Amino acid sequence: MFRLPKLTATAVALVFAVTSASAQELRIGTASLGGAFYPMGQAISNLVNAYAGDDISMVPVVTGGSVQNPRLIDSGDVEIAITNNNLAVLARKGVGPYKSGPIDVSAVAALHPSVLHMVVLEGSDIETLSDLKGKRVAVGPAGGGTLGFLNFLLPLNDMSLEDMTPSFLSYSDGFSQLTDGNVDAAFALSGFPAGAVMQAAAGNDLKFISFPTGMLDKAIAKNPAFKPVEIPADVYGTSEPATVIGVNNMLVVPTSMDADLVEKIVTAIFDNIVEFRAENANARQIDPAMSLDLAIPLHEGAARYFNK
Repeated sequence: MFRLPKLTATAVALVFAVTSASAQELRIGTASLGGAFYPMGQAISNLVNAYAGDDISMVPVVTGGSVQNPRLIDSGDVEIAITNNNLAVLARKGVGPYKSGPIDVSAVAALHPSVLHMVVLEGSDIETLSDLKGKRVAVGPAGGGTLGFLNFLLPLNDMSLEDMTPSFLSYSDGFSQLTDGNVDAAFALSGFPAGAVMQAAAGNDLKFISFPTGMLDKAIAKNPAFKPVEIPADVYGTSEPATVIGVNNMLVVPTSMDADLVEKIVTAIFDNIVEFRAENANARQIDPAMSLDLAIPLHEGAARYFNK
């Protein structure tokens, strides 16, 4: 068996030691491709890599999305992640999708809102959720926030996933299947504009599934973390604006993360928010002041920054 000379092996070990000590690589959990979380994570990573110092680097990681991301923090598979306000609360309590136990996460910053895109092709006979009975529906990836929203909304309409044929696809694949005619409707919980929906709209006329009168109010009364959001017609070239259900998003980290590290991350992002907004369209919807009014406590390092 070939062996490195002793001096060379030692040198190699030193190189690896120096490399590993030179920068702490952080993985940021995003979502599937075609939504808003991945490009948001990419933009955040770029800012951290540029401004947080040579001892910190960050890379975006494709994940199942907002439901899975707190679990990935808990397991150590990512160090920072994007989720929504409602799920962050459930994760800390250990309820809902997190019944295996509470997850000790803290907030880093408020991000853009996500909205539930419920989309069909123009001309479809599907008008409301109840029309999805017996239809083929792309419901986003398993573990993503889209499925959580559907499991919340469908019972309000006396329905469940069993009333349709669900396909668990990334947003890109789901909306590609819609335009190819392989599914009747596609869903995506994402900021807007969402890449997958934009791509579908490039060659097709789209229509949003609407809420029956009073149904959106009923949903928001049941969970005040949700809110109505209007998507202007010119975003996706639809014939009219769409009123959809949405929720605010946030960055989260383990509560145990070093406060100095968290402060460096937040400073790199928000001291350069003009660049952030220039790189990412959803970042233009971020209000830094909302970081002081989140559904879970701010991490100590983030609180240092936002309470200045």
